[in-house]
Amino acid sequence: MTLGLINANPVVHAKKERIARVDDLPHADDAVDPLEIYDFVRDIRDPEHPYSLEQLSVLSEESITVDEKLGRILITFTPTIQHCTMATVIGLCLREKLKNCFPPHFKVDIKVSPGSHADEESVNKQLNDKERVAAAMENPNLRQLVDECLYSIHVTTLT
Repeated sequence: MTLGLINANPVVHAKKERIARVDDLPHADDAVDPLEIYDFVRDIRDPEHPYSLEQLSVLSEESITVDEKLGRILITFTPTIQHCTMATVIGLCLREKLKNCFPPHFKVDIKVSPGSHADEESVNKQLNDKERVAAAMENPNLRQLVDECLYSIHVTTLT
């Protein structure tokens, strides 16, 4: 079943140049770097479009913070429109991509940017509830959509 696009004409931005790193995986040591996290998640494809979260400015380097003392990673993302029905899917993609990638003492929080979504509180609650996330990922259709966003080929040039 195909539904019409919620945001048929998103603004697409150029990808930033990648910074060369010695280690490819973010868990090479216990130090967690926001840029390293960003490099790891920036290519996730948007569920509605053939563009990455970076290209749609859903995610940026500045939207990732790390608090080493508290052992917390916070990723905020900004849906392209306030009533984005795919905001939860985007958050699930981020969570799934980051799963098992960081030292076990880190807690990862994923939230929509304040004021960026009409149902912000509900989306944030769902994305940070382990049982809800686990139940969502057991749904075969949702699992397939998340996998497609994580493992599909991305558009690399602007047309």
